Amino acid sequence: MDCIFMMTNLACELDNPQHQKSVDGFQCYVMLKKDAKCICRVTCSKPSISINGIWDITDFIKREHLPSGLYSTHIQPAGEVRYQKEEWYKFMRYLKESKKAACVKIENGKLYILPSWHEEEYGHAIVMYTMHEDTIPRSHNHVKLEIKSEYDVLANCKMDNRDPPGCKVYNKDPPVCKIDNEDPPDCNSDQTNGNNKASQSRVETCSKSGCSATVQNVPLKNYVSAHPSYLKTLGQTHSDWIFGAIAEFVDNSRDAKATTLDISIDMIYSRIVGKEIPMLAVVDDGHGMNHEEIMKMVSFGRKQPDIDDPNYIGRYGVGFKTGTMRLGKDALVLTQTTNSRSIAFLSQSLNDGKDMIEIPIVTYSRKGQYMELDTNIQTEALSKSNLKAIMEFSPFNKYFIGEKSGLFHKKGTGTQIYIWNLDEWGSKYTLEWVNGMTGGSSFHQGDIFIRSRRPRSRLGQMTREVPLDYSLRSYLEVIFLDPRMKINVQGSLVKSRPLARFLHKTSIENGSVLGKPVELILGQSQLDLEQGNCGIFLYWHGRLIEAYKRVGSMVHNGEKSHGIIGVIDVTNVMDDGSGRVWVHNNKQGFVDCEPYALLEDWLSKKADDYLDNNIDKVHVKKGGPRHKPDHEWVQCNKCRKWRMLDADFDSKTLPQEWFCYMKPVNGKCEMPEQKLEHGVITISSQRSGYNCKENSSQGNNKVKQPPTKGSLGSIGKGSDARVSNQEALISNRPAKRLRNGLKR
Repeated sequence: MDCIFMMTNLACELDNPQHQKSVDGFQCYVMLKKDAKCICRVTCSKPSISINGIWDITDFIKREHLPSGLYSTHIQPAGEVRYQKEEWYKFMRYLKESKKAACVKIENGKLYILPSWHEEEYGHAIVMYTMHEDTIPRSHNHVKLEIKSEYDVLANCKMDNRDPPGCKVYNKDPPVCKIDNEDPPDCNSDQTNGNNKASQSRVETCSKSGCSATVQNVPLKNYVSAHPSYLKTLGQTHSDWIFGAIAEFVDNSRDAKATTLDISIDMIYSRIVGKEIPMLAVVDDGHGMNHEEIMKMVSFGRKQPDIDDPNYIGRYGVGFKTGTMRLGKDALVLTQTTNSRSIAFLSQSLNDGKDMIEIPIVTYSRKGQYMELDTNIQTEALSKSNLKAIMEFSPFNKYFIGEKSGLFHKKGTGTQIYIWNLDEWGSKYTLEWVNGMTGGSSFHQGDIFIRSRRPRSRLGQMTREVPLDYSLRSYLEVIFLDPRMKINVQGSLVKSRPLARFLHKTSIENGSVLGKPVELILGQSQLDLEQGNCGIFLYWHGRLIEAYKRVGSMVHNGEKSHGIIGVIDVTNVMDDGSGRVWVHNNKQGFVDCEPYALLEDWLSKKADDYLDNNIDKVHVKKGGPRHKPDHEWVQCNKCRKWRMLDADFDSKTLPQEWFCYMKPVNGKCEMPEQKLEHGVITISSQRSGYNCKENSSQGNNKVKQPPTKGSLGSIGKGSDARVSNQEALISNRPAKRLRNGLKR
């Protein structure tokens, strides 16, 4: 009798419901793989061997070449997603039609997977195996199965055309399992006989004491899987303000130490829809990401850092995913380090109709001056499959990807993010974009707008003219407390506007909240006065979290506080000292907590004191002076340092790209940068009618004398002369005040 009949008898026995009940007291979950690609997750009902959590198929052999003296068990498909079930069917059909067995090498033996011969639905498969019991690991980290007996299948049988003598199938005592010191469910077994006309197997009972098996890396608990609909849920993180999604990319670029960031929307041709569609591009020249780092970026729920690094904005590990899925349905990332290049595709279109999120990733490594596929990370077959998926569901082909990779040649490293199928506002897109005029003035620069032009809701706000709420250029002008990175929107440079340097009648207040030092810079802004805005700008890790937060009497006093702006960094206050921070994961607000409540109280008191000392005592007179900043500032386009100019200098006369060697500084980039000093303000020569000495003697405000040489306002050799001129121009006439109300 051919030994295949013996395996058929075994299959019949394993299919018997009563017998199956006896061996299902414990189920080991194993993932079947081929060429690092998942086939299907399976359950092994009677593991009598050291089973790894992954079975990687290494080879296929003909059934007639199977060795003799094999043990046996069976596995059943337990697919996590629909495509795994389909792959299982294809895998079983291939084994049956080719009359082959799949080979898997394990730590202490070898497995041979064969299909069930008597059925077409492939409800289970047979696993023949050899094992070396003396090599079974005994690590305390493994799950131990105390099995009293096992199937001894085809023992001492030879694969030939003769009926082997004494070929028996032994159905021994049912397994007694003990996992994590918990008693297993009752396991009962009924003996069944496999019938066959040519031969009838005799069922005997025997026992083999001391047989134990160790299961390695077998999940004993349920784990979370992500359905593709979760991608839509991620996009709701920034549902109230779409610029919060773009801010996530700006944060990542700053954390990557990028010096230049380009944000633009351009039309590209999509062969999928057969027409041109808009695509948002975010390109920086940071240090890029290797394979491990991009895996963390696209994975869901990575570990938060244990410490709060004040120089690093990223913290929650969700910014890229929430940002891309808010802006559009599909996103491709192209990133390069000095030694590697990776492509990742996060797509709702690709995952439509699937049961689990699939994210194709292809990684290359540098070999000399070329980038070649990194086979240490993934096989060539898997890489080709991932590239095929990317090109099928995106406007990118290998030539387009190569063209974008050429952008890395400028610095050699960086990250590019491309997003299409953009979010829609009715029949149009939520975002609209305007390209700047080549060689035009600052009034004809490109910008990206929110189509609705609606301001965000704030307590006490009455005006609807808040440009940073719907103009990306206006928002990026003030997004960083100390801006250094060059940001271009629609091809034109964003001129950063650090608010603390552009205030009139500046006052610096120091204090503490919960024993942590805080510093608030208050002053008047001409631009915000004209727009009817006021409030505090709160920064965390140097990044704007809340803008125009009204505190104290700003909430109710209407026009009185228009133009009053405060700037504060609350990084220390919003850190509880144990690594947890009181900032929302979308970085657009703070958690309602004790530190935030106490901070509000402190800000309210300081803002009210400033209003009392600097606003109420000013006599209102039509045609009064304008709120010119205490100093004009300009940023070098090379070293990114801020240079202080004469108080009466008109910075609008400077070119778009200004450098330290140009007028009126005529210096070098190596010159130190001027800083705002604590509690010191300077009075512009344009501000007539304000006597800082008189007000200071009354003790009703925080205004101090103009700085002497070496303090704030000193630049070059002419600083003393400028201070003297400022003092000479201050008169004793009553101070005038600008008209109140909105711009007519």
